Amino acid sequence: MRTTIGYTVESIGYVIGAQGLVSFASQTFFGTEWGWLHKIVDLPSAAYLGIVAVGLVLVATGARTRKAPNHPKAA
Repeated sequence: MRTTIGYTVESIGYVIGAQGLVSFASQTFFGTEWGWLHKIVDLPSAAYLGIVAVGLVLVATGARTRKAPNHPKAA
């Protein structure tokens, strides 16, 4: 079960991080709205960097959870 949860959290982190990065880049460099985050929230460009950080934390947490050793239960 730990492996499944790790992959799920990591996958969600990739999606959130990518959407934050795309939203930041589109607002900062092109003055347009890309991705789907702008349909949910209207944030300034710098706030999307925080969303990228949240995505990175989720990726790291998922990878760490996935790689955690399975300890045998004591009888």
